Amino acid sequence: MKIVTRATAIKNLKKYIGQDLRQLAKKLKITTYETGKQNKGWKGLILELLAGLENNVSKAPNGLSYELKSVSFYHVKDKLIPKETMAITMINQKELKEQEFFKSHVWEKLKSIVFCAVMWHGKNSDNAELLKVTSLDFSETDDLIKEIKADYDFIRAKLIKKGFSSLTGKDGKWIQARTKGQGGINPKTGKRRPITRAFYARKELVAKIFNDSK
Repeated sequence: MKIVTRATAIKNLKKYIGQDLRQLAKKLKITTYETGKQNKGWKGLILELLAGLENNVSKAPNGLSYELKSVSFYHVKDKLIPKETMAITMINQKELKEQEFFKSHVWEKLKSIVFCAVMWHGKNSDNAELLKVTSLDFSETDDLIKEIKADYDFIRAKLIKKGFSSLTGKDGKWIQARTKGQGGINPKTGKRRPITRAFYARKELVAKIFNDSK
């Protein structure tokens, strides 16, 4: 089995900066919008292949793991800004209560992400260029990481003190813990769907990663 480390994946992906992911997807026979309905996972699938991975396999045999994340950017007054937040990981109440930041799933995810910025030209657009590929290779003493840790600590303390329902997307400077999923009543069963929450990187953090990386 071919081993594709994170460094190799980043190197492979950087070869495609400036190229149109949609056209590459068509060449590699990955459906995007051709059926009239968007394949929501098409960007992830093409990025995995360009990185040298088999689809849905992002763990090397030697135990080194990483995850490819794509975030759309668009122009506002000649400046590239993120269109959306970036999902980090689902919140497990028990784990959040028990785990300090540097032992948490959030930190494991953040430090293993391969971040791929993709140009957004509108819904169902014919093109989507790869703008930048980078990773979060911060040390544990970086000011940014200290501030992300402070966000995590605040959210963790709030959960312990006030409960899961108290968590809101308003908390946190760089990361937030907001509702994920449809919620509400399931029309098929008539029962209320369980409320789930996840950690997200705010747009401000996504922009900082994009702007600070070389």
